[in-house]
Amino acid sequence: MVLATYPDHLRAAVDSYLTEINFSDDAELAGLQEAMRYSLLAPGKRIRPVLCLATAAALGREPESVLALAAAIELIHTYSLIHDDLPAMDDDELRRGRPTCHVAYGENVAILAGDALYAEAFRHLVEQQEGEPINVLRAAGHLAAATGVDGMVGGQYLDVATKAPAGADGLRRLHELKTGRLIGAAIECPLLLSGASEDETMLYGRFAVELGVLFQIVDDILDVTGTDAALGKPSGSDERHGKRTYVSEHGLEQARELARRSHGSARAALAEAAPVGAPELEQITDFIYTRTS
Repeated sequence: MVLATYPDHLRAAVDSYLTEINFSDDAELAGLQEAMRYSLLAPGKRIRPVLCLATAAALGREPESVLALAAAIELIHTYSLIHDDLPAMDDDELRRGRPTCHVAYGENVAILAGDALYAEAFRHLVEQQEGEPINVLRAAGHLAAATGVDGMVGGQYLDVATKAPAGADGLRRLHELKTGRLIGAAIECPLLLSGASEDETMLYGRFAVELGVLFQIVDDILDVTGTDAALGKPSGSDERHGKRTYVSEHGLEQARELARRSHGSARAALAEAAPVGAPELEQITDFIYTRTS
C-alpha cells in the first residue's frame, strides 16, 4: 500500500501558530507553561487541527481564518494524551518520540499541564476566533460536548471501566466517543462557525463519523504491526492493558478488511458532502487509511 500524500502546508500553518501561543507572562508559572508546551509542540501530523483547516477550505473559507479554533482542538487533544499516558491510565513512558509529560516533569505537574491545556483551549477559542459571536459560541459548545461525558471522556470511561457492550456495536460505540467525537468536532465546528445549513452539517457529520472509525481501526492495526520508533509510542500497548480493539475482536486480517470498507464509506460520504471536491479532506482520508505511524 502506497502512503498517501498529506496537506503539509496546513500542518505547517498549525505548527507555526501553536509556537506563538503564550499562556502566561507570570515568571512563577514558567514551569507549568514549559510542561504544557513540551507536550503541545512535540512533533506530529496534527491531524485534528489540519482537518479543521481543510474543512474550512472545503467550505470556501481561508484555512487561516479558523486557526484559533484549530489550535483549541489541538490543545484539547494534547491534554487527552498527557492524561492517557499517566500511571493511573495507560502508564506509557513514550509519546511522539519523546518521554511522556509525567516522566519529564512528574505526575503532579503533568496532571496540571493537562488541566490547564483544556481550560486554555476554550479561553483561546472565545478570545481569538473571529466570527459571528453566536457561531463562535455554538462551535465552543459543540467542542465541549464532543470532549465531555457524551464524548471523549465518556468513551475513555467506557474503556477503563470496561462498560462498553459486547460485540461489534459496543466496540464501535466506545471508539465513536473516545476517538471519533474529537475528530468529528474538528470537521463539524468549522461548519458551525461558518453558519452552514443543517443539511450540509448533516452530510459532513456522516463523513466525520466514518473518518473517526477509520482512524481507530488503523490505530488498532498499527498498535500490533508498528514499532516503537515508527509510532513514537510503545507498540503493543493495547494488548498489554487488555483493551478491546478491532484486532482483538476481529483478528488482524479482518481488521484490515474493516479498514478498507470504512475508507470506502468515508470517501463516499465526503463525495456526497462536497460534490465539487474537497482535495485536502480527500488527502487526509487517504492518509489516515495508509498511514504507518
